[in-house]
Amino acid sequence: MNEMKEERQQLIIKWVNEEKRVSVAKMATKFSVTPETIRRDLNELEALEQVTRVHGGAVLFTKIEKEQAFLRKFDLNREEKEQIALEAIKRIEDGDTIAIDVGTTTVHLASFIQDVKNITIVTNSIAAADRFNQVIEEKRITGKVIMLGGQTNPAQSSVSGAMTLEWLGHMHVDKAFISCGGMVADTIYDYDLDESLVSAKMMACSKKSYLLADSSKIGTPSFVSFCQASQIDEVICTRPCPKEWKEWYRQWTIAKSEQVEV
Repeated sequence: MNEMKEERQQLIIKWVNEEKRVSVAKMATKFSVTPETIRRDLNELEALEQVTRVHGGAVLFTKIEKEQAFLRKFDLNREEKEQIALEAIKRIEDGDTIAIDVGTTTVHLASFIQDVKNITIVTNSIAAADRFNQVIEEKRITGKVIMLGGQTNPAQSSVSGAMTLEWLGHMHVDKAFISCGGMVADTIYDYDLDESLVSAKMMACSKKSYLLADSSKIGTPSFVSFCQASQIDEVICTRPCPKEWKEWYRQWTIAKSEQVEV
């Protein structure tokens, strides 16, 4: 029995290496075992750093990194984040109510937005709230900032928790601008469970959702998955969509290189 399991797991590793992503259902059918057996195999293989579990299957192993503190992350891939922000602000129109989650890409929206009137910014990012308040004070835009209540996380300059979700539950917004910790095929990940719940809630209460992701997020899972490709209206990135990520083709926008003036 152990020999059968070892042989099956070696074949799973080979299959994932060849196909890049394989579903539990396909593996269960191929090996004539239950999905529960395949899930146990994948758990063991992930512990051995042979594959990475994703929603409904497995992909090539990717080491999951811990999230860095906000200020250390802010300058990582900064040029890419600024290009993404420059593209994203084109979606913001007069009168919009927008939700902005915690992230060092979404916070860059405040660096470039201008000439937009009467917008409302809803956020759980202390850094984003502060920067948008400055933008309003500088009269680059008109509107107001709603800082969501909740438990603070000083390292990430954020708030989250039950109170944050309760407040969002009473809101309807036009557009949500969402960050992530990683993307693997059709699954979006983040580092922090509480903050990912806030991001998912923002998406649920918005008419349109935009995922802002620099190229380092492609093929990199982090701690918790919080949404699927089908839940995002558009992803804005500086790199083309990976060829095998067919779920993204229609939603994927490449942020063009532009002269950034800060």
